[in-house]
Amino acid sequence: MVRPVDSSGPADLGATRSLGMSDVAARAGVSHQTVSRVVNGHPNVAVATRKKVLEAIAELGYRPNSAARALVTGSSRTIGLAIANVSQYGPAQTLLGLEQAAREAGYFLTVSVFDDDSAGNLIEAVERLATQAVDAIVALSTYEGAVCALPEVDSRVPLIAVQAERDGQDLAVWVDQEAGAALATRHLLDLGHRTVHHVRGPANALEADARERRWRLELEAAGAPVPRVLYGDWWPPTGYLAGRELLARRRGGEEVTAVFVANDQMALGLLSALDEGGIRVPEDISVVGFDDVPEAPYYVPSLTTVRQDFTALGRRVVQVVLARISGTPIQPAPVQPHLMVRSTTAPPLRDARFDR
Repeated sequence: MVRPVDSSGPADLGATRSLGMSDVAARAGVSHQTVSRVVNGHPNVAVATRKKVLEAIAELGYRPNSAARALVTGSSRTIGLAIANVSQYGPAQTLLGLEQAAREAGYFLTVSVFDDDSAGNLIEAVERLATQAVDAIVALSTYEGAVCALPEVDSRVPLIAVQAERDGQDLAVWVDQEAGAALATRHLLDLGHRTVHHVRGPANALEADARERRWRLELEAAGAPVPRVLYGDWWPPTGYLAGRELLARRRGGEEVTAVFVANDQMALGLLSALDEGGIRVPEDISVVGFDDVPEAPYYVPSLTTVRQDFTALGRRVVQVVLARISGTPIQPAPVQPHLMVRSTTAPPLRDARFDR
């Protein structure tokens, strides 16, 4: 037996055919064109009219057909993201910040993850996204070889790079890594430490290069000695090994009272090594990290660190994407980091063996 369809109910209407803009228009008492303008985020719609249309959409449970809309408007309202190292805090948070900002702007985010952050893999990921219906592509890589390859890519849609520094590229969005390193280094020098040791990230990472470069410049500007750099790989075990090396230097008579660690995860390993070696933080050695991971306030002691605002970075990326799509000029500007002062930094205790 065939049950009659009640045309007033959204469930029965959807049972016979897919809901369309005409159904929303009829429910809201407006034209099909007005519904289209609301769905596509057009600004020239009266507030009261927009409200009526959105209420009708909610009542009917209407979901716009993105494929059909792309054919009509020439826009999929989708941003492609090529990204590596999503297991690391910085890239993962950048992805989340970008997704949130894209959603707020009425865009979807489609992601292509590549395992090894190399030029070939990045280019392949970008080209894979370029074959899909995306309005723009965002490439996140902070490794020099991959970043240098981006200008050679023919993506056929706007291509925006998210990286440690702009390096002359007009289509880049970045956090000012050097400003963050300056905040960390100056904080320790201003506390009275005569120099600051540094545990940096991998040798091929632009973020690590920028942080080390500014650390060195700040020490030189202050007339402070520049200690030999220790290398890590962003993970706690290499921070732990760096801490063991600093303990050995200290036992050998080198003055070690302050350390700037290039990220919080390595700082965690370093704090573990210092504790194991009987070093008090911050009484004997002050420590500053970078990133401000959610766990940083709960380290023992709570970690002084440099916060990167990944939500602001995501919004900035979407601003640049929309400007590029519309052909609107936009002035490149970095996202500024902030120093979060907690319990791992303090003025140095003057040990007699360092007063020479």
